[in-house]
Amino acid sequence: MAKFDYLSQDLRKLLKSTADAIVAPGKGILAADESTGTMGKRLQNIGVENNEENRRVYRQMLFTSPDLGKYISGVIMFDETVYQKADDGVLFPELLKKQGVIPGIKVDTGVVPLQGSPSESTTQGLDNLTERCKKYFQAGCRFAKWRCVLKIGADFPSPLAILENANVLARYATCCQQAGLVPIVEPEILPDGDHDLERCQKVTEKVLAAVYKALSDHHVYLEGSLLKPNMVTAGQSSSKKNTPEQNALATVTALQRTVPPAMPGVVFLSGGQSEEEASVNLNAINQLKAKKPWALTFSYGRALQASALKAWSGKKESLKAGQDEFLKRAKANGLACTGNYKAGSILSLSAAQSNFVSTHKY
Repeated sequence: MAKFDYLSQDLRKLLKSTADAIVAPGKGILAADESTGTMGKRLQNIGVENNEENRRVYRQMLFTSPDLGKYISGVIMFDETVYQKADDGVLFPELLKKQGVIPGIKVDTGVVPLQGSPSESTTQGLDNLTERCKKYFQAGCRFAKWRCVLKIGADFPSPLAILENANVLARYATCCQQAGLVPIVEPEILPDGDHDLERCQKVTEKVLAAVYKALSDHHVYLEGSLLKPNMVTAGQSSSKKNTPEQNALATVTALQRTVPPAMPGVVFLSGGQSEEEASVNLNAINQLKAKKPWALTFSYGRALQASALKAWSGKKESLKAGQDEFLKRAKANGLACTGNYKAGSILSLSAAQSNFVSTHKY
């Protein structure tokens, strides 16, 4: 086998320490990396105009929440947000660091159709990615995220879609690590469909096996990386609903069969679950008595923000109310990371409201 170049020892040390810090006990990630278009839909729902200032004010509300670092270890930002400033002139990455929170960045440039595969997709953004990652590192970011999307259907996901998305994620991961950023690898299997729990588990296993084969082929340093998968659940249209304990067993079993123990942590996406569902399912995963060599935590967007958006509603006098709602969910998920969340014990404005969006785009 041909010799290949390893990352330097110093770089590996940096990547590992960042990855370990992101999955510190009782903490997880706030995914605030919605694109301008997606943020527009969220603002429209509360009657707020989608302009740069309103997006800045909303994210400032989240980032300045008191004791943010108690439950949130990292924040994924959109490109625009990295260069925005708080009211006092402090850039957002610096503001987050002062809160003890690690700044991160979404680096993919969106999902595009996959040629030759009806209605499947791949993700673009590899062009000049290493240089872009170096630029974000200089701006204060220390980790990145890239989302690939697969779907379950009678003939999906196809072998082509599984292979292509695994390779794209691996190429992205190497570019990140060369620039000093911890790559969060996100192969999301959409919850759309009427498939049952077992089908989702089998598909999740096939997808994750392909991803870790590709990461190995591309010499990705696993100790300096994180995985952001879907939880294993039945499809949104399935007639059979499973208990959190059944979801937890299926999820952990899929991870046991595919994810190497060297990888420090799994930061689950919420995938359209309600705020309460996302907390309860994460709690069940951490309560499950099983071999779990990785930290099992969260990287939630909608499941951390739905109540906060509703409480704020674009009103200056409601900024504290928005922060209070956000911190309730952050605390609930922090407790769920250690298996200590009691269902229904933390009430928030939109706790039970479904966050499901069909074929969701960021």
